[in-house]
Amino acid sequence: MTLFRVYLIGVMVCLSGYTVVVGIQHGWNLLPLFFSSIAEMSWPGQFNLDFMTFLGLSGIWVAWRHEFTGRGIALGIVAFLGGMMFLAPYLLWASVQAEGDMKVLLLGKTRAAV
Repeated sequence: MTLFRVYLIGVMVCLSGYTVVVGIQHGWNLLPLFFSSIAEMSWPGQFNLDFMTFLGLSGIWVAWRHEFTGRGIALGIVAFLGGMMFLAPYLLWASVQAEGDMKVLLLGKTRAAV
């Protein structure tokens, strides 16, 4: 679990720094670029669509892990929109809450207890 947490911290630091540099150099208006690549039916668009399905899966998993409560659905939406900038800190927090138990980390406390 320690290596997993170190990885998550590394991802957060690296991705945060990269995002700041790109945002400063190219602006913060990602969505038109993201969706225009998909509309072009190009390889960058294919990658963006593939990535968006991963974001959807991430959001559904987070909402499911919280049993689709209001909080869980809100977290799922944030997971979809925030990507790894949300998921890495979320998984770091969840791994601490799970006290090293991967079953609890993946399923949530309620489902893991069954």
